[in-house]
Amino acid sequence: MFKRLRSDIRCILERDPAARSAFEVLTLYPGLHAVVLHRPAHWCWNHGLRWLAGFIAHLARWLTGIEIHPAAKIGERVFFDHAMGVVVGETAEIGDGCTIYQGVTLGGTSLYKGAKRHPTLGRNVVVGAGAKVLGGFTVGDGARIGSNAVVTRPVPAGATAVGIPARIIPAGENAAPQASAKEGFTAYGVTQGDDPLSLAMRGLIDNASSQEHQIALLWQAIEKLSQPEPERDCVPCDAAREECFEKEKLAQLVGK
Repeated sequence: MFKRLRSDIRCILERDPAARSAFEVLTLYPGLHAVVLHRPAHWCWNHGLRWLAGFIAHLARWLTGIEIHPAAKIGERVFFDHAMGVVVGETAEIGDGCTIYQGVTLGGTSLYKGAKRHPTLGRNVVVGAGAKVLGGFTVGDGARIGSNAVVTRPVPAGATAVGIPARIIPAGENAAPQASAKEGFTAYGVTQGDDPLSLAMRGLIDNASSQEHQIALLWQAIEKLSQPEPERDCVPCDAAREECFEKEKLAQLVGK
């Protein structure tokens, strides 16, 4: 138990630059208190003490402002940062090393008892402030959910989900899960270039600029052809002879 508590404190010191000491984390961080109180509640739930489990969870909610159903499964080194107003549903699962910010809901969209109604977060997932992850699907390892995103479908490992409804940005070929500040931890699940609409707009702007350039080259070729003795090859060397407009890629970014 103490070994796991030390691991929880260590992960908070790694991810929160405001944390100054282990004693401060142990006494002043409600996210840690919520995780510690969830463990006996979860044990009671699994051993048939459902009322006692619910009471402990209710007490934890009153003390920390974080509501975690006693049946939810939480891995090691999970950090609820600030975390006021976080709701974790009954069948939710949170993998090792995840970071969840304030106002996050891991909710369900089904009313059938016994069904998998809430999401499963893989390892080292970052869920930004105010995000809603709704449904019994899986968010892959190392994925990032941007602040205020509403996610209703699976997120591949290493991908980023932003927007309402969330648009999925696949991970790059060289992307790797991010677990700590030393490895490039991304607070609130957002980095530069994460907005798919912005990426699509930049793609359209680049394409428009390229078209202007190609039109200028066409006029150069026409000017050469209009001369009395035109050159045999009037097409400039940098003229685009094949289409290169990435229609499907841009459509995927905007979610249509």
